[in-house]
Amino acid sequence: MRQGVLGAGAEGSRGTAAGSADDTEQGLALIDGTAATAVIPRAGSPTARRLRPMRAWMLALPVDFLAAAAPALWYPGYWRGILSMAVLTVMIFAVGDLYEARRHLSLLDELPGLVGRLLAASAVVALASAWRHDSMVHVGQFMRSVAISGGLVFVGRLLTRHVVLVARRRRWVSHGAIIVGCGPVAAEIAGILQRYPQYGLRFAGFVDDRSPATGHDHSSWLGNLDELEEFIQQTETDVVIVADATVEDDRLTEVVRRPVCTACDLLVVPRLHHAQTQVGAADHIGAIPIMRIRRLTLTGPRWVLKRTIDILFAAAALAALSPLLLLCAIAVYLEGGRGIFFRQPRVGRFGRQFDLIKFRSMRPRHEADSATTWSVANDPRVGPVGRFMRRTSLDELPQLWNILRGDMALVGPRPERPFFVRKFAAENPHYMHRHRVPVGLTGLAQVSGLRGDTSISDRARFDNYYIENWSPWLDFKVIVRTVAEVLRGGGR
Repeated sequence: MRQGVLGAGAEGSRGTAAGSADDTEQGLALIDGTAATAVIPRAGSPTARRLRPMRAWMLALPVDFLAAAAPALWYPGYWRGILSMAVLTVMIFAVGDLYEARRHLSLLDELPGLVGRLLAASAVVALASAWRHDSMVHVGQFMRSVAISGGLVFVGRLLTRHVVLVARRRRWVSHGAIIVGCGPVAAEIAGILQRYPQYGLRFAGFVDDRSPATGHDHSSWLGNLDELEEFIQQTETDVVIVADATVEDDRLTEVVRRPVCTACDLLVVPRLHHAQTQVGAADHIGAIPIMRIRRLTLTGPRWVLKRTIDILFAAAALAALSPLLLLCAIAVYLEGGRGIFFRQPRVGRFGRQFDLIKFRSMRPRHEADSATTWSVANDPRVGPVGRFMRRTSLDELPQLWNILRGDMALVGPRPERPFFVRKFAAENPHYMHRHRVPVGLTGLAQVSGLRGDTSISDRARFDNYYIENWSPWLDFKVIVRTVAEVLRGGGR
């Protein structure tokens, strides 16, 4: 690591600037190949440090819920429907990424998405209300409360946007931003962030494999891409912006999937940004369009939503399938005697180990054999009952308890034994990236035919695709395909 460069540019010069009135440093900006002066703000005031953990959804989500639910005070006879609509509205907003932090704040840009999703939530509840009460008068009164909710949500959004803008302009909330690249576009973004605090970002420096030209001031160039994780920690960075990067896409992807990087928001300037026509909710810094790459792991409202669904589904499934679980336990006991359940260490989220629970479908020769032997089709150690349970995936049902405990999720990368995790990670550099989320009872790779003795590289590719493109609808599709696989006996 380039300690000298970082020490002089990010920390050492701060000591000389401590007595300046605006708490800034002089750094480098490259504009059209020439050196210019840029202002690099310090790490932030004590207030900014205290408010650093704050995220956009922490303010907007409770305000949206209270605004949507407020009409229940005036229409107490409709409180169930109003509260149901408020909960559904917040969930639809979360799925539609309306709680993601935007750099350019404009309620008019968000208005179409807000209105459409609010109407969708109210329509669902209104249909349920009409079916239950069979009264147009009741539904009409409920729709009046919906109209009030919509107006209050709009007002609530105006207030939260104003609060956020004030906090940004006074630098009460200021998140560090590292720019990957040091070309003209990167320098322009750095200058904009320094001049306009309403974007809520504090420029922390450039990171690129190509250093600034010889003879220029290097104070704002932190180092190369391999050291990005260290720079994120040292500069208290929350946002990574990719602009004018000279590194290859595959290498950049590998770096930003690392644990420290996945906690950051990833913004990308399109290569043809001058001719870029954005579709959907556009965002920009100055006149430069930016594309938000969805968090490369599940965090915030999306994680809360997924975990809530997992808990509800697992609890309901355990209750509904209890007779089937009892029959499976009796069948396993009759075929193999005691030891109905099989517990085995598996690697879960962030590499943590847990004991996975299954119905025993075969008898290993010894414990080491179980931990290090790859399961294959037509294994002679599997009896008739075990073969049937494997083919129908009934042996996996006890993992519903793992889901309730939080060891696993309903859908996610399938868990593997520690021995094979170490082996596959050594052979495939992208394999460990699949541990950014909890492992799952079923997964996209498995329903795509990648189970048993199949390509580990393909599995990792499907698992990482699932993580980076997660949505409730994707989980639903995987579950439907899993049920189809079980019904046709497509197991091992």
